[in-house]
Amino acid sequence: MVCVGIDVAKNKHDCFILSSEGEVLADVFTIANNRDGFETLLQRIRSCALPTDNIKVGLEATGHYSYNILGFLLDNGLPTFVLNPLHTNLYRKSHSLRKTKTDRIDARTIAAMLMSDVDLKSYTDTAYHNEELKSLTRYRFGKVKERAKLKTSVSRLVNILFPELESLVSSLHTASVYALLSEFPGAKQIADAHLTHLKTVLYNASNGRFGRQKALEIRDAAKRSIGSVMPAKSLELRHTIRLIRELDREIEEIEAQISALMETISSPITSIPGIGVRMGAMILAEIGDFSRFDSPDKILAFAGLSPSTYQSGSMNATGAYAHMEKRGSRYLRYALFNAAKYVCQWDPSFAAYLSKKLAEGKHYNIAISHAAKKLVRLIFALQSSGQMYLPV
Repeated sequence: MVCVGIDVAKNKHDCFILSSEGEVLADVFTIANNRDGFETLLQRIRSCALPTDNIKVGLEATGHYSYNILGFLLDNGLPTFVLNPLHTNLYRKSHSLRKTKTDRIDARTIAAMLMSDVDLKSYTDTAYHNEELKSLTRYRFGKVKERAKLKTSVSRLVNILFPELESLVSSLHTASVYALLSEFPGAKQIADAHLTHLKTVLYNASNGRFGRQKALEIRDAAKRSIGSVMPAKSLELRHTIRLIRELDREIEEIEAQISALMETISSPITSIPGIGVRMGAMILAEIGDFSRFDSPDKILAFAGLSPSTYQSGSMNATGAYAHMEKRGSRYLRYALFNAAKYVCQWDPSFAAYLSKKLAEGKHYNIAISHAAKKLVRLIFALQSSGQMYLPV
């Protein structure tokens, strides 16, 4: 067995090659983060290994910095293992009481972990190409959060410029209200508007739902409004609405690509009532290759949904007092928790399970976390069997 540890950085990578007998085949050497550096690493690995040797290459999960070298290693048929930085940190500390952490030490630590841990699962092409879906779902997640902040800004500005408007419409965040505020960003502008023009703007934007009566109602409220006349805030409102519309178009484009990828995957996850394409895509993207996990419990731990355990002497913080670990993928934890809410609304067996947990006196969020764990077990079973979900 030949174990290769790589400490990944932005401009260079430190590498260390070790045999299963503990012999140092290549002491720490540095390669550039480019094609020549990658080729140099490949040559060093092949020069240190015999044709009959098994090769294991390990590196830490360091986000986008590791993506290119990971792809190169997989393309060249090298079994590659992506390690959790938390594990390597704990492993390094377990071998020394000194506070020493360098790139050279990390490369040695990774190689030693590969040699000592036989239960590690290699990274697969499936997981590597799944990064495309992960990139899209995380990109959409960021865009949606950005849009939510802008919508909060719209509500704040309307409260300043025309606070009465909110009680006259079902929501401020509709196409008709945005069209109205883009044209007339404030109570004074609406009050001074010609009724015919005001009615036309509302009628066209609402597809005929709002007519003369609604336009008259809004204009009368604007004339009696306590809203401030602030040109700077009106300009900010117009620009904010313009940004929201642009984000709407971008999110729509991202979602179209997510849907196209999900069609090629054909996962049974979307057969579960309450899980649509977008939420299902996020769950699949964050979990990646299901073959990396031996059981649903491993996925729960990866998501940080497992209960923490603390026991010392007579002190035992488990059971009813255990808190969720929250140490894994925050995106997966978010997706599972929110998916569980919808599944509990649409699937009778999950709805009954949630009611049972609530009847036991559990807080709603605690009950949902239990439903999320049940959902993970279901998803794992469906992905393993490839069968669609059949509600009981």
